[in-house]
Amino acid sequence: MNTEIYDAIVVGGGVSGAAAAMYCARFNLKTLGFATLPGGLITTTHMVENYPGIKQITGPAMGQVFLEHAMETGAEYNFSTVTKIEKKDDVFVIIASGKEFQSRTVIYSTGTEHKHLGVPGEEEFKNKGVSYCALCDAAFFKEKTVAVVGGGDTAAIDANILAQHCKKVYVLVRKDFMRAEPTNQDRIEADPKVEICYETEIAEICGEDKMTHVILKDGSRMDLDGVFIAIGWNTNSALAQDLGVELNARNEVIITRQSETNIAGFFAAGDVTDAKFKQAIIGAGEGVYASVMAYDYIQKNFR
Repeated sequence: MNTEIYDAIVVGGGVSGAAAAMYCARFNLKTLGFATLPGGLITTTHMVENYPGIKQITGPAMGQVFLEHAMETGAEYNFSTVTKIEKKDDVFVIIASGKEFQSRTVIYSTGTEHKHLGVPGEEEFKNKGVSYCALCDAAFFKEKTVAVVGGGDTAAIDANILAQHCKKVYVLVRKDFMRAEPTNQDRIEADPKVEICYETEIAEICGEDKMTHVILKDGSRMDLDGVFIAIGWNTNSALAQDLGVELNARNEVIITRQSETNIAGFFAAGDVTDAKFKQAIIGAGEGVYASVMAYDYIQKNFR
């Protein structure tokens, strides 16, 4: 058992977690960050051009610079996986790789995982035509032909975003109807660039250096420059739920505007929370707010 008690342990190595760890270190809090995926989900994005002040940066580079900033400011990092979080009296106990770590506060920023199609070629052509974020990558497909896979509101929104850049957008819907909000569906149905293909599923994504086409389950071929997977995401909230943190119906951690949860000393930030807009700039701000609240909590209860 590690008997050293940290002031703050940040669970999550993405933008929100790194921002929280960096600010905690600036507050002279003894800070430990856990980063199973160093840099977080943004590292799966080809290019980021919508973060204020940074005109263009690759997703992997952005994740790296955030993490490096936190470490250079003084936060320690552990790259093992947290498997359990408990609260004993006023101290949190974090279990990772069979070891125990103690902290006065926890900032939970584990993010989400994109749901994958699970078809051949998907992993091979990730960032080589296969994307999970239209808002992030649409601009790189100007005058190209792409497909959005999904039948929900995210798929409709993504198709609308892509239609502003691409010459043709197919929406591949597994069922014979969409589940999008009427306004969003009406918008894409009225767009001459968008074509909705019902009862259509991808069997394989193909190409060489980058993807060039897909094979559909009916055996037909569709030539495409890109595929945007929009079938939802899984929120990494299981550890928080086991601790007794309140979640909403989508398994997102419910937070106040100050990044507080229903458990004293346990804060949350980023895509794992119920914040509506899932973007790096929002998550970074929530991470900073969580660090401020963690600092205030420690000052009131341990100083």
